[in-house]
Amino acid sequence: MSDIGVLSAHLLSSFQKELFTRLAEAGHEHLRPRHGAIMAYLTAEGARASELSERSGQHKQVVGTLIDELERLGYVTRLPDPADRRAKLVVPTELGRDQIVQAAKIIKDIEARFARQVGAERFAAFKEVFAEIAGR
Repeated sequence: MSDIGVLSAHLLSSFQKELFTRLAEAGHEHLRPRHGAIMAYLTAEGARASELSERSGQHKQVVGTLIDELERLGYVTRLPDPADRRAKLVVPTELGRDQIVQAAKIIKDIEARFARQVGAERFAAFKEVFAEIAGR
């Protein structure tokens, strides 16, 4: 049996392949797995780039580049933070909100398939242990 790093990489690779293929079929063909570092952690209210960096574990410069890309693609916009006018919030646009909804549906479907494959209790236990090990 492979080690946890190899198994995690295989799971992530196949998960991302299916997620982004299905997102493309749903009209989000310009998104790539790297954009998940932003879109997976973005809320409807928005977040500061520093918060997205912390949530995703990505360096602030990487997050800035990804936000720029997503802004050019029409998925996010930067707005003044009402709590601090000097700061900017990264907020999903209508296209971004649609992607978030579509991704949630696809992820739910993928997870339901995994639960059918190994049993609901085993899958729930797997997620719980995986989250604990990952520190989430």
